[in-house]
Amino acid sequence: MKKILIVEDEAAISMVLKAYLQREGFETIQVFDGAEALSIFGASRPDLVLLDVMLPGKDGWEILKEIRETDSCPVIMLTALGDVDHKLEGFKGGADDYIAKPFIAEEVVARVHAVLRRAPVMLAEENVRQYGGLRIDFDSYSVQVYGKEITLTPRDLSLLMFFAKNPNHIFTRDQLIDQVWGMDYEGSDRAVDLAIKRIRKSLKQWPASDGEIKTLRGLGYQLCVYEK
Repeated sequence: MKKILIVEDEAAISMVLKAYLQREGFETIQVFDGAEALSIFGASRPDLVLLDVMLPGKDGWEILKEIRETDSCPVIMLTALGDVDHKLEGFKGGADDYIAKPFIAEEVVARVHAVLRRAPVMLAEENVRQYGGLRIDFDSYSVQVYGKEITLTPRDLSLLMFFAKNPNHIFTRDQLIDQVWGMDYEGSDRAVDLAIKRIRKSLKQWPASDGEIKTLRGLGYQLCVYEK
């Protein structure tokens, strides 16, 4: 049974989400204060977090940042701040999805299912790909650069694994969204650019002599790997 951590200070909203998620077969844990969220996250090890932005004690952006420092658990942001800038801030911080209030509970449940479905896009036809110092294990869903474990969000990890399965191929943003985000994704294609930026930052110790993720203007992105 998948476990969902609901971090939402409005009790009525939290209870509605709990009821709908439990009806779908999820186990739920409720937190009403931002200051308690991280300790409960660490103790409960959820499969996904529904995280409100405006919380007492510690806001959602701070909580997301601290989660991403150590964990790749999927996070969906819940907030009344529905403008584009706040959405981009959430994606830059490593959020996997973003839902603006007011929302319909059925939509939240559908987004939870969609985000949890995206993690298995990590293909496992071949167990390991090694490109110089970059090692990607498709069984354990792990990435290492010269033996050092790299932590990525599930979506960023899915994207890197898709590239690793298709080295030296060029993909448009739309193709990457279809293959990694899924056909049900309704957000901006800017999310691809932000994911690429985060992956590059995480792989900064991977030397360009081994390979790189290239931006090809007017075409898309490509994982270039170089034979030695």
